[in-house]
Amino acid sequence: MDIEPLGDRALLVQLGSSIDEATHRLVRAACAALERRRIPGVIELVPAFTSVGVHYEPGLVRRAPTESPHEALRRELEAALRGLDPGELPPPRTIDIPVCYGGEFGPDLDEVAARAGLSPEEVVRRHAAGEYLVYMIGFAPGFPYLGGLDPRLATPRLDAPRTAVPAGSVGIGGAQTGIYPLESPGGWRLIGRTPLRLFDPAREPAALLRAGDRVRFHPVDPARFRALERGA
Repeated sequence: MDIEPLGDRALLVQLGSSIDEATHRLVRAACAALERRRIPGVIELVPAFTSVGVHYEPGLVRRAPTESPHEALRRELEAALRGLDPGELPPPRTIDIPVCYGGEFGPDLDEVAARAGLSPEEVVRRHAAGEYLVYMIGFAPGFPYLGGLDPRLATPRLDAPRTAVPAGSVGIGGAQTGIYPLESPGGWRLIGRTPLRLFDPAREPAALLRAGDRVRFHPVDPARFRALERGA
């Protein structure tokens, strides 16, 4: 474990160097340990693939007269994370995500199928058959980076990103799949769309998914998509 400065109001706790479930469990365990510890001055924890960003208010950090806020907080973090046990995590939630694949909802489905040497129907079957792990939320509020994609479906991002990807779009970027929570630019290959709102600032919590969740997709037709979109 390494702890390094991340600007003048944050520290980065580095827990590994590869994207895998063992490192992910360490990241979640570190967040849980720091949430329990409630270290004065810490205002936000940001889990990522292999690290946790610890944002703090320097004036609220307890420290000796000769210590900087960075030095004092680093000492507190080392004490809180000593003997970290990733086996104590709560069971994950499983979230079911309806997706309308292909057509106007998934304009890149045929290209993904062609690159994989599969039919579009087989791409849909394989994508919906997986159980995915939310490694982290990033890029945009509520955007989940999902591990567990069938290796046959791995597809490079677009050479030229789109300027506007509709909210709810389900895409493939390399060996991962993800869901755009808001309309935004993006370069992932779009294979479908969900009517669910992944990010709603009026909801508590605003993001539907969080790190550690498991996600399953199930196909719906356009009529069911529209009904779900209306809340029916």
